[in-house]
Amino acid sequence: MIMNPTESERGGKTAEPVRGLESAFLCETAWEVCHQMGGIYTVVRSKVPSMVKAWGVNYGLVGPYEPQSAALEFEESELAGPMGQAAAAMRAAGFDVHSGRWLITGHPPVVLLNPESAFSRLAEIKYLIWEHHGVSILSSDALLDRVLAFGYMVEQFYRFLAQAMPGRKLIGQFHEWMAGTAIPEIRRAKLPVGVVFTTHATLLGRYMAMSDAQYVDRIAGADWRAAARAFNIESQVMLERAAAHGSHVFTTVSEVTAYECEHLLGRKPDVLLPNGLNIERFTALHEFQNLHLKYKEKINQFVMGQFFPSYTFDLDRTLYFFTSGRYEYANKGFDLTIEALARLNWRMKQVQTDKTVVFFLITRAASRSINAEVLRRRAVMEEIRNNCEAIQKQVGDRLFMAAAMRKSPSLDTLPDEYWRLRLRRSLQAWHSDVLPSVVTHDLVYDQTDAVLQQLRSCNLLNWPGDPVKVVYHPEFVSSADPLFSMDYDQFVRGCHYGVFPSFYEPWGYAPLECVVLGIPSVTSDMTGFGAYVARNIADHETRGMSVIHRQHSTFDQSAGELAERMFRFIQLDRRERIAMRNSVESTAGQFDWRELGRHYRTAHEMALAQM
Repeated sequence: MIMNPTESERGGKTAEPVRGLESAFLCETAWEVCHQMGGIYTVVRSKVPSMVKAWGVNYGLVGPYEPQSAALEFEESELAGPMGQAAAAMRAAGFDVHSGRWLITGHPPVVLLNPESAFSRLAEIKYLIWEHHGVSILSSDALLDRVLAFGYMVEQFYRFLAQAMPGRKLIGQFHEWMAGTAIPEIRRAKLPVGVVFTTHATLLGRYMAMSDAQYVDRIAGADWRAAARAFNIESQVMLERAAAHGSHVFTTVSEVTAYECEHLLGRKPDVLLPNGLNIERFTALHEFQNLHLKYKEKINQFVMGQFFPSYTFDLDRTLYFFTSGRYEYANKGFDLTIEALARLNWRMKQVQTDKTVVFFLITRAASRSINAEVLRRRAVMEEIRNNCEAIQKQVGDRLFMAAAMRKSPSLDTLPDEYWRLRLRRSLQAWHSDVLPSVVTHDLVYDQTDAVLQQLRSCNLLNWPGDPVKVVYHPEFVSSADPLFSMDYDQFVRGCHYGVFPSFYEPWGYAPLECVVLGIPSVTSDMTGFGAYVARNIADHETRGMSVIHRQHSTFDQSAGELAERMFRFIQLDRRERIAMRNSVESTAGQFDWRELGRHYRTAHEMALAQM
């Protein structure tokens, strides 16, 4: 039976020590420990502080050793206790094992296993998987080979870990199939480990969603094996199924993926584990409104450089919308978003609004470099700024001196001719008859890029008369980005509205990050986060968390609904937007790991009860 949070269960704000599990040790295993690849990294990393607080010294993590990421996130050292003993035993057995601390809040103990040190045993590993569990792995795949070698080392590590704590209870929490390949052998060897397996997104479900717009309606009758073969992922899917069926407690993150699990993995999850965040990291108390103004001004500077050489508009009447995520054109709802923007643009022109929407589409696509014209405009704007600041200082100094001497000079004569001419030349270079580019970088596949093709077909090309402007930024925002010069969370704080109408999203951290940063957003009922909000948060629409319908709705209907939600937001005045940001931010506590971590405790207690 799938367990869901009830109204009476919500509301706790502080983490409590794990009760009934005082003598147990929790070891969390994931492919993204100290190794950022996607959303699971955010799940594990953000959850660590609450886990350390609840479990104390009885907690550790295991991941793969990746030298480049480890150099940034991992501090190598000898560990005391069971984790250190197991790591030492692994080294003695001939494996390359690194122990130390993860350089994040909580500073948890971590053991990183180098899959390459088990490559010499790959043939044996594959044979045993086939002989013991019926999973045939005939083809050679570099990533799959690393995963299998890692899984073998994880199983060996758990053997040594159990030996290092005789008589104590050991819980293994495994995230995704890439870490779960160790589960079948752990169970076959009858190791004293309570196994919890969490799939954050079924591998087959993700592939099906990318190729079939009606996959939700077809999933119940799907032939999982035939579909896996069609996508050439049969071995991976069989490993995922083996992990799901081999675990004591099978879990997933949302109702969306629970439905997939039942039909594609053949087992209903025992409990749902909604994703949260470490809210303390984002807490700004009463400062979040000031932070919004601060970072909006930085975005203003980018917009001026991008658009004002061609034409100008009132920044005080401009709203900043954005979407972000991996480049999954349909899964992330980029296609729906662009269609809705085209409809919004038409509607705003019909009502002759005096407002402007600048929409940022932030993702990562293959690009050569930042567009030369974009950089030129930015450089000329900085030159104008420097000239103005120099003239301002010179005029101020000379005006003060003249006033002190009781003179009334003409303001035109105060700045030197040098600065006047320099400013005039900058202004001439500033003007452009070319439309502002909709993309900030030179794309490698400019002619076939799906986002760019749709923007062109929808005529969203930043025409002067269009109230909706588009900035397609094919690189994730960071402080090293010369165009924005701020981190992603700072960029989000500076925006007004987030748009995330995903067609396939097992959870969805982007709208959740908007919540904790006090930014209203819209998502879809096809996301785990959207389904959770619709089910558990009363009046979520008025609280700035909109959920549009994509399940059992046509593309046209969903695009119309999304355009309507964006249009409603545009009609709010400044006071109403501030009130909505306050309402969104006040809801953030419901998504703190101190609140949502209790679901993990439930799963761990269930695992021990079945050992």
